[in-house]
Amino acid sequence: MVGFVRPEGTARQLEARRRRAVSLLKRGHSYQTVARIVQSSISSLVRWMQAFRRKGRAGLKPRPTPGRPPGLKPGQKRALVALLKRGAQAAGYRTEMWTSGRVAEQIHRHWGIAYHPGHVWKMLVALGWSCQKPERRALQRNPRKIREWKRRDWPRIKKSPAIGRASGFH
Repeated sequence: MVGFVRPEGTARQLEARRRRAVSLLKRGHSYQTVARIVQSSISSLVRWMQAFRRKGRAGLKPRPTPGRPPGLKPGQKRALVALLKRGAQAAGYRTEMWTSGRVAEQIHRHWGIAYHPGHVWKMLVALGWSCQKPERRALQRNPRKIREWKRRDWPRIKKSPAIGRASGFH
């Protein structure tokens, strides 16, 4: 099955586009010309004309979007981004790492909307966020001792290829 992409615009703007297309078709313009002008497919034009013939202007009105409505409204999504930018520790977590589960908790805490963590991930990507894998380092790390170890011990224990022995690469 091939999916479709909903055209840009509000319901009112899309209705105006359908009315314009019908008006142009009624004035005698060809389907190809009108499709180019209103940037739609010919099959959409045919559907719009059929709806107009059956119900008049009411046939061109927008219908409710099927399916569950989106949880967060645009203003709430902007507020979520602001909350995320303040950091996970500011939200009460021990580390600065945001996980999908943590973000879902925050959405539920602030707006009372339940999101599955997998869906949170899709929303974050749509908002321009990306997955970041933290670099794991010991908290008690001592850079000076690491440099000394690399200089003194690593060359001694590092395996070097034996002379005359195959390296393992062909």
